[in-house]
Amino acid sequence: MSKFVAALPMYDWPEMRGEVDAQWVRLRDAFRQRGIDAPEATARSNRDLPPVPGGIRDGARKLIAPDPATLPPDEFDFHQLWLSPALLFGQTCWGPMELGLARRVQVVAQPSYDAFEGGQGELYSSALVMLADGGPSVASPEDGRAVIPFDRIRGKRFIFNSPDSMSGLLGLTRDLDAIGESLDIFASRSESGGHRSSIVAIAEGRADVAAIDCRSWALAQRFEPAAQGVKVVGWTARRKGLPFITARTTPMDVVASMREAIAGLGLEGSVAKQPFVERVG
Repeated sequence: MSKFVAALPMYDWPEMRGEVDAQWVRLRDAFRQRGIDAPEATARSNRDLPPVPGGIRDGARKLIAPDPATLPPDEFDFHQLWLSPALLFGQTCWGPMELGLARRVQVVAQPSYDAFEGGQGELYSSALVMLADGGPSVASPEDGRAVIPFDRIRGKRFIFNSPDSMSGLLGLTRDLDAIGESLDIFASRSESGGHRSSIVAIAEGRADVAAIDCRSWALAQRFEPAAQGVKVVGWTARRKGLPFITARTTPMDVVASMREAIAGLGLEGSVAKQPFVERVG
């Protein structure tokens, strides 16, 4: 049994479990061929995370997270996953990375978003969605710049997935700041807990506008019936997509081998053919 843990939680919708599992099998086998002790399956709950008696501590022995064994077993705390000293391979968002996670992990690669409208290589953008009114959706701009329909969204109720989300909140905040505006253009702001929940809230009339990352929007169009009741009215600017990460303590030869494996797989739209290999912090 592997001493490591892996997870691909960011687009792991229930309807996507088979595709995510198949992606991990390809990654796992490619890692194992290079001598990496990759786990058989990915983690999907706190019970799947290795216990850390006394809690997770940083290099200075400061407590940064509780022992995963003390958390509700059926829930999945992504921060526990990201901070786990046993993390071999996972995925996060640049929101948490910029808010401190980058000090705790290493970036292994950047996924490609070429397969999704609003994506280009390692860059992605978010679709601004509102209740459908019979008119056409706004296409993603070729230059990747923000398209913000102030006449539509001013004074509306904004809903976002989480406070540390680049795609759902921070990216739009920065686009507004760049043109002298702010989130104060909205009548109210509320948190939904997930992009899918934001789409449902708009379709049900509990909110008016949300920013949904382009891959999640593509998933919603495949699997979420409520997506048929909303449409795209604008786009945030393109930014770096969700990185694949490993623990800060993962040896560099293992990181290099994982990068080789990912480059060799060439999983278009899932793993970059030419992985982004930035060292962080």
